[in-house]
Amino acid sequence: MRLSILKYLTSVIFASLLIGVIGCGSFQNTDPEQWKKDIADPRTSQGLTAGQSIFGDDGLQLFGSKRRGDDPGGRVGIGVNSHLWRASLDTISFMPLTSADPFGGVIITDWYAPPENPNERFKMTVYILTRTLRADGLRVAVFRQKQKDDGDWVDSAINPSTVSGLENKILERARQLKTGIME
Repeated sequence: MRLSILKYLTSVIFASLLIGVIGCGSFQNTDPEQWKKDIADPRTSQGLTAGQSIFGDDGLQLFGSKRRGDDPGGRVGIGVNSHLWRASLDTISFMPLTSADPFGGVIITDWYAPPENPNERFKMTVYILTRTLRADGLRVAVFRQKQKDDGDWVDSAINPSTVSGLENKILERARQLKTGIME
């Protein structure tokens, strides 16, 4: 019994290794000169220039920041301005959330139909772009749909003042949070 299990496990491991080796052997570039360049600087085969990384300027961060000056307490916090983040969540709190990524600075809501007009629905995506409280560090995308008579939802135009008004409300709330004014 033990011998058959050992044979089975050996076969599975061998097959996995064989598949892995075969997968690694499929090269798209057969030019030996390009191979030499790729070996000298592997980033060139990925379309990167010297000094760039596929993981960004700081590389891959698994356990906090490499730079000690980022957070004086040594803590790992959210990757965007905390006042903008909180203000965004406060401002759109009436809508159901689908996703909120504090490290990437993206908040996505689900569709929301106002009670006074159930044949119309809205969806928002808020992008927080900076770690500082600045007006250009925030972008809001609003999507609107209207329901046709047959029940299908059709995209509808959004008034640009709606988007800028929402951005202004978020910025105003962020300023309130920063100065300690709670309303």
